[in-house]
Amino acid sequence: MKLSKHYDFLKDVLVLAFTTFGGPQVHLAMFINRLVHKKKYLTEEELLEIQALCSFLPGPSSTQTLIAVGYKLGGPNLAYLTLFLWIAPAVTIMTMAAFGMTYLENREIVRFIQPIGIAFIIHSGILLGKLVLKNTSNYVLMILVAAFAFYFQSPWVCPIALIVSGTITSFNYKDHPRQNKHRMIIPWANFNLFWGFLVFLALLGHFTDSMPLLLFENFYRNGSLVFGGGQVLAPMLFTEFVEFKEVIRSDDFLTGMALSQALPGPVFAFTSYLGTLAMKGHGIGQQLLGSAVGAAGIFLPGTFLIFFVYRIWGQLKQFRAIRASLDGINSASVGLTLGAAVSFLEPILVQKDWLGIGTILVTLLIIRFTKIPSFYIFLGGLAIGLIVYL
Repeated sequence: MKLSKHYDFLKDVLVLAFTTFGGPQVHLAMFINRLVHKKKYLTEEELLEIQALCSFLPGPSSTQTLIAVGYKLGGPNLAYLTLFLWIAPAVTIMTMAAFGMTYLENREIVRFIQPIGIAFIIHSGILLGKLVLKNTSNYVLMILVAAFAFYFQSPWVCPIALIVSGTITSFNYKDHPRQNKHRMIIPWANFNLFWGFLVFLALLGHFTDSMPLLLFENFYRNGSLVFGGGQVLAPMLFTEFVEFKEVIRSDDFLTGMALSQALPGPVFAFTSYLGTLAMKGHGIGQQLLGSAVGAAGIFLPGTFLIFFVYRIWGQLKQFRAIRASLDGINSASVGLTLGAAVSFLEPILVQKDWLGIGTILVTLLIIRFTKIPSFYIFLGGLAIGLIVYL
């Protein structure tokens, strides 16, 4: 019975990998819809707790959320299978794109993708807000965090907003019932694996000229330090691989970034595209190795961290202040989603891009009043862009 449930869960992960567009702000709403409402693998409260926990950690938060759900349902083995199935489609497509080198000469082809993505972010924020915003103080925190995220666009905005918001609501701990406290037992193995790998690769990168090892160190380091998702990771990688090391051309980088935004699954799979391009000229085998190194390097740090943190989460929840802090963390998550939407909207409004504004409004209406899967909405956007280009 348990094996059958695990198999069903992995099938659902694969379905999500092919149909979940829009980045972490949108992924959570789709996870809730499929994993909670349709399949009931866990409760809404449990999933929101996991998402709040993952928001504190560096790395791809939606990937870590799915890994934690897999770990909850079936332990480490199911968690690793979850990671593989979730990233495999996007990694494969990005690797093929790098091999094909069929670069877009005209950005018209993907011009509708960003407005469609913005519509999904707005819709996701509305859905998440309905779930977690319970009182006036939650709404105030959401608005303050959204303004903070909009005016101070930095990788540190996300952890700062979450920590401060969680700390504020932790003072409401008396609203939560007491629990019997037990002595905390902390399994340090995965945390030691996380930082040990980081130090080892840094030392190895200093003493080796092996391109695959250097790439692995670069991606692992970035995956260990980035907060806030793909929109924060992209400029970090652009600075390192285009401006500083000059191993990838600017137009190739931007084309891959645009493609990664249009694909389902984790945006972090973009690194497999970069790894393949960085090994260009070294043969097909080395390019495939570059793709594997790009994917492994960016996803492993977050995996090690969530394995460590999730194992002690049940112990941390015995403290009322920790449970109370979740209200602030969830409110901040909605605020960060709203801030991201406003940041993306600003250039469209400033440039008076009426086509982009119309695309956002039409997409919101389609999401609200139809049951068309997100895959077909994004595919339709690409098709319209291709027609405009031709």
